[in-house]
Amino acid sequence: MIWRRKRIGLALGGGGARGLAHIGVLSAFETESIPIDLIAGTSIGALIGAAFASGMDSRELEEVLNRFLESPTFQESALKSIKEMQANKRLSLTQKIQAFFKNRIILAQAMFRPGILHAEDFQAMIDYFVPDIRIEELHIPFVAVATDLISGYPVVLSHGSLRKAVMASCAVPGAVPPVKDDGRLLSDGGIASLVPNLVARKRGAEFVVAVTVDSEIRARDEIGSAMDVYVRAAEIMSFHLEQEKLKGADVVIRPNVGGLHWTDFEQATDLIREGERAALDNMKNVKRAFPLLKRWSKFSAIRPALPDTQG
Repeated sequence: MIWRRKRIGLALGGGGARGLAHIGVLSAFETESIPIDLIAGTSIGALIGAAFASGMDSRELEEVLNRFLESPTFQESALKSIKEMQANKRLSLTQKIQAFFKNRIILAQAMFRPGILHAEDFQAMIDYFVPDIRIEELHIPFVAVATDLISGYPVVLSHGSLRKAVMASCAVPGAVPPVKDDGRLLSDGGIASLVPNLVARKRGAEFVVAVTVDSEIRARDEIGSAMDVYVRAAEIMSFHLEQEKLKGADVVIRPNVGGLHWTDFEQATDLIREGERAALDNMKNVKRAFPLLKRWSKFSAIRPALPDTQG
């Protein structure tokens, strides 16, 4: 009988900056020489997955990320301003005053356009990581998952401009304008498929490794307003729906990053290392896709040593 290993699909989930842990997961796969036959990515998972599928290794990805975080493109972006809105308690009085007016401007802009961030600014980030090629030209088969706001269904992007596909998958609702595409209005894939493990399976993966970096569901003390109740209900519903979907994966890797805000890009190094740790902790389960390797290890352990014929 001819033995054939299972076709491995990697499903990289969305979660903003928390998804930088995907770089660490990819590093662990490289360290253990685990082949990846297909990548399905949602949001930040699509960005990291596309860059890797284009030929970058995990070390190059980390280097490009560090350059981006130090660049004016990031330092002067509204993306960083959104992060400052979450950190006002740690600012000085002068900084709080400056942040107050900056944040008011950003929030006012959100009332008159489909995203807080300009599409051009966000596109600049995509261009930092993703080459200007077609999906069909990638070294590893890849698909990005977006959500069509018109039909309400997920859309699997498997051909055409790689940058456009990633941009659509990463279009965070309210933060980044949706992408118009052939009569569709494409937004963040995480709306409909936060971790695209089912997509990876449908695209031909026989063994699916899902990586989830979504926010953890934690107890909350203050739920006073109607908006608090609405947001909390949506949070709980999304969490439990995703847990149900993840049952379709063969292995689920959960880096311990769920407490961070989606704009915490400054935590990049820690996020990458946590992704690597979580993946290595699960490597025994991942190697179930290679049953012959296990049999060979057992055979090597019990076979007698060959006699020394020299001398």
